[in-house]
Amino acid sequence: MTQLTETAIRVSIVAQQMMSWGLEQLVDSSPNCSVVASVHGLRQGIGSSTVGAADVVLVDVDDKDDVPLLLEWLEESRCRVIVLTALTDLGLFDQAVLMGLHGVVRKSDPPATLLKAIEKVHLGELWIDRSATSRIFMEMARQKAAREDDPELARIATLTARERQTILAVVTDAAAPGKVIARRLCISEHTLRNHLSSIYSKLDVCNRLDLYAFATRHRLDKPAA
Repeated sequence: MTQLTETAIRVSIVAQQMMSWGLEQLVDSSPNCSVVASVHGLRQGIGSSTVGAADVVLVDVDDKDDVPLLLEWLEESRCRVIVLTALTDLGLFDQAVLMGLHGVVRKSDPPATLLKAIEKVHLGELWIDRSATSRIFMEMARQKAAREDDPELARIATLTARERQTILAVVTDAAAPGKVIARRLCISEHTLRNHLSSIYSKLDVCNRLDLYAFATRHRLDKPAA
């Protein structure tokens, strides 16, 4: 990490160790940027105060199974995040952009592209390709129309990613006691009760039986595609 100047863009890196080292060398090579924190993995980055204090956060995501974790982080964070990925289907990140992701850079792009993306995102701009922009605007329009046509879909749209995970865990094993579901979600029973209370209120259901019927009707009992 280089010495931080007053005008330098503070950058945090969330990536496995070898990738993190390479990104640190690249970012610090720019006179406009300085790495202020580096953690080795997405889960370790969530809730990290040093990561969250940066102007821009670079996150390495090469496994599509990490996308739900990214969504959870974006839901709870105000960080300006850029994803660096080797995944070919960038549509996987459309929902993340809708939730606050600021940029997506392919690992096949020139190094200068990443540095430019950091500068643009720091200025408040989005760094996504044209095809993604078109898809995202279409999805925004579709969601708006769906909410206007169906009040139940409007209620579903208020659910957080964590609440959707909770619903999935509850309805896929309807007979499981709360302590078992809480353990599967890696949360306490108290937190589970809080989640369920919020879910019941948002969906206007009274209990787990009502939730099961609602979730089945709207296919909330299936993992997100």
